[in-house]
Amino acid sequence: MSGSREIRTKINSVKNTQKITRAMELVAASKMRKARDRMEEARPYAHYALDIIHHVVRASMEYTHPYFQAREVKRVGMVIVSTDRGLCGGLNINLFKEVLKSIKHYQEQKVEVDLCLIGSKAESFFKRLRKVNIVSVANFHDGDTVSSITGAVSVMVKAFDENTIDNLMLFSNKFVNTIKQQPTKEQLLPILKPKEGAVKEDKSITGHWDYLYEPGAKRVLDVLLVRYIESQVYCGVVENLACEQAARMLAMKNATDNAGDIINSLKLQYNKARQAMITQELAEIVSGAAAV
Repeated sequence: MSGSREIRTKINSVKNTQKITRAMELVAASKMRKARDRMEEARPYAHYALDIIHHVVRASMEYTHPYFQAREVKRVGMVIVSTDRGLCGGLNINLFKEVLKSIKHYQEQKVEVDLCLIGSKAESFFKRLRKVNIVSVANFHDGDTVSSITGAVSVMVKAFDENTIDNLMLFSNKFVNTIKQQPTKEQLLPILKPKEGAVKEDKSITGHWDYLYEPGAKRVLDVLLVRYIESQVYCGVVENLACEQAARMLAMKNATDNAGDIINSLKLQYNKARQAMITQELAEIVSGAAAV
């Protein structure tokens, strides 16, 4: 009897867990829809900002900004976007694997690495690593604006301005669809020339791109390029939020389904134990009757 009681207790415990995972799945689905709307609002701004920068790169500039000039890489900076909470499957660890590959690659070339971490999971993971320098940390929650990450990003941009770092990259997750989230790496600084076909050209325009800058090329580009970097990081952050909710929804759905499988297995064990107990009692009754 004690065995069947233990199994029944386990069934009730797993059912309670299943209710929690089911509720978390529904909450994640609701948050994912909001995060996707926010991501889709941010994507066009970041896309057109990138197009403008590509056109500027291809233009005959009266002033060559330092952000367009390649340097000998002696120290690199990495902006890493993670989640603040867990229970989202392998979303963070898959991204961290890509980051670790890049860190190992640079360290083998005797290049030092500075990190800007956005999200508590990245902070707790990378603070345990040796030979990497964490220079800034930021958190970004639902409802926050770009100003929440501006301070941490500006530290890295200032380091590039002061020639402390020679390269700045962004690591984040790209939202492909509800099931697939892909770790991505993007170089922010120095700004690379666009690949062939990366910028959609207007066929009615011939020759090369050029601009008239007011009040001056330096002042305009100083503001434009910083805004461009912030927009790319912000887009990566809000896209990572959508990835987080999608991954959590899928993880909680899998947990709910697995709980159902465990419950079915425990019910089978319970029925077998109950049948064995009934069979034993019948055998005892029959034996007693035969003895009389």
